[in-house]
Amino acid sequence: MDLVFPHTFVPWFRSVAPYIHAYRGKTFVVGITGELVAAGKLNFFAQDMAILHAMGVRLVLVHGFRPQVNEQLAAKGQTARFSHGMRITDSVALDCAQEAAGQLRFEIEAAFSQGLPNTPMANSTVRVVSGNFLTARPVGIIDGIDFQHSGVVRKVDAASIRKLIDIGALVLLSPFGFSPTGEAFNLSMEDVATQTAIALQADKLVFMTEVPGIHEDPTNPETPIDTELALVDAERLLAKLPPPMQPTDVGFYLQHCVKACDGGVERSHILPFSTDGALLMEVFTHDGIGTMVVDEKLESLREAGSDDVGGILQLIEPFERDGTLVKRDRTEIERDIANYTVIEHDGVIFGCAALYPYPEARTGEMAALTVSPQVQGQGDGDKILKRVEQRARTMGLDSIFVLTTRTMHWFIKRGFAPVDPDWLPEARKRKYNWDRRSQVLVKKLG
Repeated sequence: MDLVFPHTFVPWFRSVAPYIHAYRGKTFVVGITGELVAAGKLNFFAQDMAILHAMGVRLVLVHGFRPQVNEQLAAKGQTARFSHGMRITDSVALDCAQEAAGQLRFEIEAAFSQGLPNTPMANSTVRVVSGNFLTARPVGIIDGIDFQHSGVVRKVDAASIRKLIDIGALVLLSPFGFSPTGEAFNLSMEDVATQTAIALQADKLVFMTEVPGIHEDPTNPETPIDTELALVDAERLLAKLPPPMQPTDVGFYLQHCVKACDGGVERSHILPFSTDGALLMEVFTHDGIGTMVVDEKLESLREAGSDDVGGILQLIEPFERDGTLVKRDRTEIERDIANYTVIEHDGVIFGCAALYPYPEARTGEMAALTVSPQVQGQGDGDKILKRVEQRARTMGLDSIFVLTTRTMHWFIKRGFAPVDPDWLPEARKRKYNWDRRSQVLVKKLG
């Protein structure tokens, strides 16, 4: 064994533990495209899902089958037809969809039945249950086009699904629904996953897709992936985009993420299945991979205004009293209020931080990062940190730094590194309190 391995494994596993605690008993609805299966990624994906299952996550899996149905149609000399981003399902296409769904369900059940030694599936027991949980209605005729046997979800039998995931089963949904008269309709994976997540009020909706996520500039694929989008920003972006028609269009999965968040799902994710372990990286690491749409309607994360001075003072006063924070008086906070970011729940400020830029050194100080003890451990500190990082990037800064005497480990876990106080910009170094002996930690902004 590599002697260095325990020194890297133990800190890593400890850093993952908070996420394990946070997600035990939570409900995830995961939608996978047929392209994931066609690309040979199913076995590794099943292993990652089995790990989530072992961690106590309640799972619903929805599979797509676009390429498989197209392959079946081609074998019968037929051409796949689409319009308005949906398949036109005639009787031949419906037969092909049923054949493809049966084959995929068999493959998925086989993947979750693995138990080879020396693999993540060793000693795992994942019971896959499927059934007629979806009631559907026909799409009908749109712009003169008859979609025939294509449908949309009318109702999800959430009560039955909950009973199954409560006893540890993984519920598998195929994109088929049935009318009260027994007629079958071909549905889209995205619609099924979204409506199921809303019906269950799931904690997460995850799409494993062909796309890497939403780029910061959606028109330029060379720009970085926007790892977190507030719901209001996602809605604003969708309004600017043309109606998505193809799965590779920017808004194709984003529209479903927005719909889910509007329907009460707290977080929706767009992840690339081409990246091995993308699901685990998104769930168990701070920055994740792909794009997450977050519903912030229950709370407000924003820049502070003059009306917030009293709330900030009330929040930070206990931490000043015990020496965690440096004392700041009302006049100082009123003067610097534009530097502050706050997070509030129902009009009460539960967290704040200030950013003081030093443009000449292309860095900025994050000061007074505070989260109320009432909500600590719920991720508000991470949200404020990300917003401050965004503000710093907007200002053209390359890094941010903090001075702390008690919370250095929290910052180190989030990418900060300790440096000598001599690193500080000259203007800040002159104000450094050598008696307090604060540690200086820096985070580079990528």
